Amino acid sequence: MKRYVAVEVRYDADGGMRPLSVLWDDGRRFEILRVTDVRRMASLKAGGTGIRYRCQIGQREADLFFEDPRWFVDCRETM
Repeated sequence: MKRYVAVEVRYDADGGMRPLSVLWDDGRRFEILRVTDVRRMASLKAGGTGIRYRCQIGQREADLFFEDPRWFVDCRETM
């Protein structure tokens, strides 16, 4: 399931971006502890193509996609 979310992002001097946290529409904020992989690919579960950031959020891994100009989470289950 594709769920669009707000994302806090840090941009570096070279124009690269790193997501820092995911903001759910109900006000919850999930800090991204680390990004383990970044690559352009399609979301096989939710549909759509973009840059996939595989992120560790708490004890879980989540796929966060940048589908310019929006971000979405490939939801397998509710956070």
